[in-house]
Amino acid sequence: MEKLITRRDLLKKTAVLAVGTTILMNKPLDLWAWGAGKGKKSKVILIRNQQLFADGKQADATIAGQMLDEALRTLTGQKDTEKAWASIVKPQDVVGIKTNVWNKFPTPEILNDIVKERVIQAGVGADNISVKDRGVLDDPVFQQATALINIRPMRTHAWSGVGSCIKNYIMFSPKPASYHDDSCASLAALYDLPFVKGKTKLCILVMFNPLFHHRTAQDVSEEYMWKYSGLILGFDPVAVDSVGLRIIQGKRNAFFGEDKPLNPPAKHIALADTRYHLGNADPAKIDLVKLGWDEEAFV
Repeated sequence: MEKLITRRDLLKKTAVLAVGTTILMNKPLDLWAWGAGKGKKSKVILIRNQQLFADGKQADATIAGQMLDEALRTLTGQKDTEKAWASIVKPQDVVGIKTNVWNKFPTPEILNDIVKERVIQAGVGADNISVKDRGVLDDPVFQQATALINIRPMRTHAWSGVGSCIKNYIMFSPKPASYHDDSCASLAALYDLPFVKGKTKLCILVMFNPLFHHRTAQDVSEEYMWKYSGLILGFDPVAVDSVGLRIIQGKRNAFFGEDKPLNPPAKHIALADTRYHLGNADPAKIDLVKLGWDEEAFV
């Protein structure tokens, strides 16, 4: 017998959909070869290691390298680390490693060094690799780049809700400020710029000690940072950012003891999916693989 769908059932389903949309709007193009095409899930790896900050202050470079390699092996399905990196970049590639240099909360230098070392081990010449943030448009390597690796730390942001992988490409625009309107809602359009389109091989969202709250645009207070000791890797920047956003929102709620939406909302992540079709923001369309330490993972 066909099940009768009541008004109450419809209201419940509508409520669930509304909650999911709110999460993506407030917290959390074609996709080229690696993307999550229509109907496909995006694979994202979350890896954490409780020993990353064993000395209490600095992240351990050896452990960070092990985390990165294990996550990439899992993402690519390769059992061998060298083969995993070789599946991302080829010896003939010109590789731009798009880092983030904001002096209050930069990409950890140890990770920049590790990624560059792995790319060299994959056979790319050192002269064909550049690690840069500001000035990428004038950098000869980035001008000729055939492959990009996107790496930056996760933090709340006064203009876009969060600064994560999608926003990390804003320096590829000759007019970065043109993306600031409406809580930076159009950031996904950066991936269609000539310097970028079709070139992103890997996204790494650094969750070593993410910033989950700020009081002013320049505020980076240790009170609002915590040693999450993690990395998020994926080929889909929207899915990577969506997972990071859920973690940030979970920590905010736990820290403040109440639902604490971001202000402004990180609407650009949801819109990267629904408006720009850059990737999957919906958790139901993300195949999240969690490795290592799971305490207070928030996803």
